[in-house]
Formats: sequence, C-alpha cells, structure tokens
Amino acid sequence: MFSGFKLEMIDLPEARLRVRQGGSGPPLLLLHGHPRTHATWHRVAPILARTHTVICPDLRGFGQSSKPADTIDHRGSSKRAKARDCMHLMEHLGFRRFAVAGHDRGSYTAFRLAMDHPYAITSLTILDGVPIIEALERCNDRFATAWWHWFFFAQADKPERAIAADPLAWYRGTPESMGAEAFADFHAAIQDPETIHGMIEDYRAGLGIDRDHDAADRKAGRRVQCPTMVLWSLRDDLQKLYGDVLSVWRPWTTRLEGHGIASGHHMAEEAPEELAAALLAFLAKNEAQTVAGNRE
Repeated sequence: MFSGFKLEMIDLPEARLRVRQGGSGPPLLLLHGHPRTHATWHRVAPILARTHTVICPDLRGFGQSSKPADTIDHRGSSKRAKARDCMHLMEHLGFRRFAVAGHDRGSYTAFRLAMDHPYAITSLTILDGVPIIEALERCNDRFATAWWHWFFFAQADKPERAIAADPLAWYRGTPESMGAEAFADFHAAIQDPETIHGMIEDYRAGLGIDRDHDAADRKAGRRVQCPTMVLWSLRDDLQKLYGDVLSVWRPWTTRLEGHGIASGHHMAEEAPEELAAALLAFLAKNEAQTVAGNRE
C-alpha cells in the first residue's frame, strides 16, 4: 500500500497529524471522509504521484492523528480548525500554494481551506458533498431518512456507546472492497474509543459552529476564488437529494465544473482510475500558477 510513499507523524502548532507523502511535482492535498483514514486514497494516490507531490493526512480527530480537547461549541473539531492544520502542514512541507481535494467530511475541510485561505489554494475538488449550510437548509424527509446519522451523532454520548458496541456493523467495509491493508487501518481506527469520539465530534461541529461559519461567509458575499470541480457518486444519494448538484455550488464559487462518477460513495476505493483521470485533467488547467506560487 502506497509503495514509495513516506509515512510520518508531524507535530504542528495545534495538532499532531499522521501523514503519507509521495511523488514529485505540483502539490496536491487529499482529505479523507468519515469513517475513513488517509488509507482510503491508496488506489488513487500512486496514480496521481506520477506527476504530483501527493500529501494524505489523517485529519485531526480521525485515524492516528491527535484528538482535540472537548469544548461546548466543538471548536476544536470545526472545519476551520482542521483547515488551519492543513495550512500548517503544507507550510511545514514547504508548499505555499497547493491544490486540495476532499471527500465526504473531508470535503468540508477542503471547502473551508478555500474560503479561509484563498491565497494558498490553487484549485478545489469536492467529492460527494455540498456546503453544510445548504444541506441543513434544504433538509426534508428524504434527507432526514437518508442522512439521519447527522442528527443522531449530534446527541451526547449515545452515538459513541452505540458504535463502540459493534463498530464494523455500523461502518461496514471488507478487505476485498477496500484492500487488505487499508481495511486493517480503517478497522483499527473504528475500534478506538477516542477516534470514534473524534469522528462524532466532527458532526457536532457541523451542526453548530461550521454552519455559523458558512452563514457568515454567505452574508459577507464570500465565494471560493479558485477553480472548483465537484464530483459525485452516481450510485450514492447526492444527486437524488439535490438533482442538479452544480446548482447548489454555483452561488459559492466563481469558476465551477463537475460531473457524476459511476461509483458508490467511496469513489477513491471503488473507481480509482476514473477519479484519478478526472483529477488529473482538472489539475492540468491550473498547474502553472501552483508552480509559480511555490517558487516565490
């Protein structure tokens, strides 16, 4: 898994992240979703690393990265805090400007990176996500039925106790579908009570402080300034919930494109070659400014 990549623990100002890095060329940061670790990218990252420097961290609260302290407002699990981790990480690795792609919960951190640090992000790719405030404001019976876990995870203590009783029954996954090593990494993460709590805190932040950050951006008229691509899984429910997914993103972006991919939700595991091809084609349009920014 990740042949030729380096794995290390990196101490940053606010967190300690487990990070996998490999390849050479323009930098690309890949952010995983829930309940995965960075290992979800193991089929995609080697393809991208032929032409790019690929950095795959475990987000704070997930995998083997550090877990933030609990606070009433869940600030330590906010996407703004995780975006700061990403900025510190990339600066530590010597990159001032970089592209970012995020899946599922990782797409919210990627979005927050582009909103909070527009000078640093050369392109943004969103995989299976819409802005948190859009999801909540468009909530109806279909959303509540399909994504009920958002509201269950907001409850105190109960989600952690329920998941810990049988983590694999909650999260599913097999060595055959994920790859043996990636499954082992995922399985170890979901067995750890601190990691379960860290992942659930991500949702609690989503319903409060993250929504507030989105609302403030919208009120101020802020949009993503870099080119943005949105990809969604055709065998998942994003298109069923929102119809024209790009129409949800249009008010939040300045340059937007995207399409569906024939895959279930975990497209990096289920359709790695198609996903890699889409990413490489999109990134190729924006490489010049990435290289120039890192030479300054």
